[in-house]
Amino acid sequence: MSHTTERAATMAALATRDEDVRSLLAGGWIRYRTSPGLQDLSWEAHTVCARIGQLYYDDPDEARRLFRTLVPGAGEGIDFRPPLSIDYGERLVIGDRTFINADFLIIGGGLVTIGADTLIGPRCAIYTPNHAEDTTSRLEGWELPEPVTIGSNVWLGGSVTITPGVTIGNNAIIGAGSVVTHDIPADVIAVGNPCRPLREITTARAVPAAN
Repeated sequence: MSHTTERAATMAALATRDEDVRSLLAGGWIRYRTSPGLQDLSWEAHTVCARIGQLYYDDPDEARRLFRTLVPGAGEGIDFRPPLSIDYGERLVIGDRTFINADFLIIGGGLVTIGADTLIGPRCAIYTPNHAEDTTSRLEGWELPEPVTIGSNVWLGGSVTITPGVTIGNNAIIGAGSVVTHDIPADVIAVGNPCRPLREITTARAVPAAN
């Protein structure tokens, strides 16, 4: 059984007995703090993340195997540096040849999709849940996970923060320390807090051609 099939079966089994897991998969509101299923999933994910960090430099092949178990939607040729902190590996899809630098953080159960050939700098964070605004619902623990989509050949500088519901277009460059609160189009350099497009990416070659 493939990692993808195995994890899908686990999620389906949990969904039969936990309404918050069902709601997560349907894109609805959840209450993490009162959901045994969601807490079990995130606990397991963080345990695997910790194990990857422990093994990475002594047994990199096993660390990579564990990563693919954690993230069944990972493509081929992905390179990463620990530590990682991922709440739900089943809710993450990563394209081929993407590089993830150290201290990568994904919070919440919103579906996160990262394209191929993307470069993710150190200490980047993706936040997917929006907590309820009204005080009563927030005290009850309600939150709404929203998807985040990062295109192919995107470069996220160090310490970039991406908030719920954001889409970043193909080839975009996000400057270090930026906080992305709205969609960013393809083929631009964007910086700031809140992050805004600065200019289009030049097509002029800036480095020597390979021999």
